Amino acid sequence: MEVSHLSVIYRGPLSSCNYACPYCPFAKHTETAAEHAADAAALERFVSWAEAQPFDLSVLFTPWGEALVRPRYQAALTRLSHAPHIRQLAIQTNLSGSLAWLSHAERSKIGLWATYHPNEVKRERFLAKCAELDTLGVHYSVGVVGKKSHFSEIETLRATLPPEIYLWVNAFKVGEGYYSPTDLARLSAADPLFEVNTRRYRTRGHACGAGESVISVDGDGTARRCHFIERPLGNIYAQDVRELLRPRLCSRSSCECHIGYVHLPELGAADIYGEGLLARIPDSGVWAESGRLEAYLARAQQLHASTAGR
Repeated sequence: MEVSHLSVIYRGPLSSCNYACPYCPFAKHTETAAEHAADAAALERFVSWAEAQPFDLSVLFTPWGEALVRPRYQAALTRLSHAPHIRQLAIQTNLSGSLAWLSHAERSKIGLWATYHPNEVKRERFLAKCAELDTLGVHYSVGVVGKKSHFSEIETLRATLPPEIYLWVNAFKVGEGYYSPTDLARLSAADPLFEVNTRRYRTRGHACGAGESVISVDGDGTARRCHFIERPLGNIYAQDVRELLRPRLCSRSSCECHIGYVHLPELGAADIYGEGLLARIPDSGVWAESGRLEAYLARAQQLHASTAGR
């Protein structure tokens, strides 16, 4: 398949985190020296592969745990940011590590999913990190898990962050009925896109960019359509990745994760996020231009409702 640009969602074997969030299976997990060495080798191999591709590439790193406290990930993003054909780089992080590495990177290409965990870090410390990003001119969004115990922190964070910084709320998905209509209204006031994340979209038989314009890649090079479809497409180190890409209909019954459903053409998330899609940073015009946000929310409602009976 002819390719001018491909997005890759990379998840290596790293599975440790310095935080202890009770809802996360990798909280405070400690890896051995051998496991760290294996992750470092996998990361180096992937970075070398990305540098060698003959087409434009964007990469979202979605580690099981916290990667940016590791110098190897800081170096990897810095190195890739200077490759001319790399369009965008994004990574999920709790911002607990040093940000000094960003002064050496091509910062215009980097976007951070900065997650705030109220039980793990003081708000003032987290906001100081955000201010550091502002000074560096780094694009970022801020997110919080929408647990009911976090509501007041979410609202305070929204009131304190610069208005141009998008605050997203990940729905705490523990079953139907967790959020009352009042809860939904409260969180939607902080994150106008929140309700989109509360839904499970039935996707089987629907077109999706996964496997065509975006793929997920494991540490050993195994490529899949996305993190949520186990069947491999092949291996990026064993064959030309372009051989693996083609239009496909989704084979899953449903999708509820942001990094999955944003690639559904029916949803039209690209109209909201534009070039900030991988970093979860909406286009700045979305909030000011009448109709774009409303149309997106309507498409999400229709996609959810029209398939709910299947």
